[in-house]
Amino acid sequence: MLVFRASGEWVVAAVSGVDRQLRDIDAGHGRVKQAVFDLGEVTRFDTSAAVILSRCAYALEQGGARIEFRNLNEAQSLLLDKLAQDGPPEPVEKHDVGLYAHVAGNMGDAVLAVSRETVGIVEFLGDVVAAVGRTIRRPARLRWVPFVYHMERAGFDALPLICLLTFLIGAVLAQQGATQLAKFGADYFTVNMVTIVFLREVGLLLTAIIVAGRSGSAFTAEIGSMKMREEIDAMRTLGLDPMDMLILPRVLALVVTLPMLAFVADLMGLLGGGVVSYFMLGMSPGLYIDRVRDAADFWTFAVGIIKAPFMAALIAMVGCRAGLLVTGSAESVGQQTTHSVVRSIFLVIIVDAIFAMFFTAVGV
Repeated sequence: MLVFRASGEWVVAAVSGVDRQLRDIDAGHGRVKQAVFDLGEVTRFDTSAAVILSRCAYALEQGGARIEFRNLNEAQSLLLDKLAQDGPPEPVEKHDVGLYAHVAGNMGDAVLAVSRETVGIVEFLGDVVAAVGRTIRRPARLRWVPFVYHMERAGFDALPLICLLTFLIGAVLAQQGATQLAKFGADYFTVNMVTIVFLREVGLLLTAIIVAGRSGSAFTAEIGSMKMREEIDAMRTLGLDPMDMLILPRVLALVVTLPMLAFVADLMGLLGGGVVSYFMLGMSPGLYIDRVRDAADFWTFAVGIIKAPFMAALIAMVGCRAGLLVTGSAESVGQQTTHSVVRSIFLVIIVDAIFAMFFTAVGV
């Protein structure tokens, strides 16, 4: 006969060692003819303890042993009776997943996540367009003070950083271009390369990436902090629309300022290329300006500026939407800020590629 006397606290945090001992008893169930479980000295008893006792008792009973429980209180009896009615818990089956199935599953999860994010961005775009329509019908709805404030903070405060970086990138591009073209005796075309590349692509793309990392993340952090402190819920309670109060001024401010920032970035990039051309190629400022004028026409400049409002709207909407998705923790603010920057830069590059293919197709 097997007598098992239990004592102390039988709770989930303390039964792991007992569970191993009971499994050893389960393994030898064929040799036990009678088993007695005495719980008279147990001070605490929860569902996890009842589960492992029921499992052991069921295994012994299947092996032909007679089971007896002694000194049970009412709560212990209820738990054990309930588990006896439902039967023993089913063992967890482990399914071995192959490498290809694991990769395919991860790809499927990624596709679903991208699909949900795309639907969310399109829905948010519809809300913004509807808000713009309401503002056009009633211009008094636009909050001019926040609009001008965000123009300054998101746009003009970024000018020093944008000027410095685009000047340096223009200089580096001219230096590398002159070095490589000199091998073919074509270093004279360095100005053409810098002008076309900067006006059509690099100037705007650098500006948009800087703004996405600087202003887009700021939008997410600001709105996310307000969401975490329930200020947005308070706005709705007062009958104020967060779309008009928070989102629209930021979106319109960035749409207005990004083309101006891109224009300044183009000038600074060309200035950096001019400095390098002066020192490396011995090209005078007057000759450099003439070469720039010959290399670029109106559409070379317009291609970059046309894309700016679309990129600005995407950056602002992604940043604001990420702020609205913040939950009630500071960790969520950091996660959504990171996500907004990554999504903004990704979408900016996608939009730039789409416009580049479009303008190439129409011969611009």
